[in-house]
Amino acid sequence: MASKESTQRRAARVRRQLKKVAGERPRLSVYRSSKNIYAQVIDDANGHTLAAASTLEKDLKGSLKTGADTAAAAAVGKLLAERASKAGVKEVIFDRGPYIYHGRVKALADAAREGGLSF
Repeated sequence: MASKESTQRRAARVRRQLKKVAGERPRLSVYRSSKNIYAQVIDDANGHTLAAASTLEKDLKGSLKTGADTAAAAAVGKLLAERASKAGVKEVIFDRGPYIYHGRVKALADAAREGGLSF
């Protein structure tokens, strides 16, 4: 099992690479816990969250079997894409954090792309 330090180091390495290529695009950040998944579109220049979604929201929580599967991640991705487009965001850069681009993280990213975000 990875230690907290190695996880933080891996996330920092990913974000450092993102800053080099991001330009003015906001960052779509993903946090995955054992029971839920959370996503935010963050404007790093101003330090503001432009849109956010998670499996803990009432409208999603009732319709999902669990918050910890790929179906839940896809629902969060789709909802986040809707909210981001309402906020006027079309292009983002995907921040997977310390997680491998696989499973729930990939499902969220694919659903966000289908919802209209480009990255």
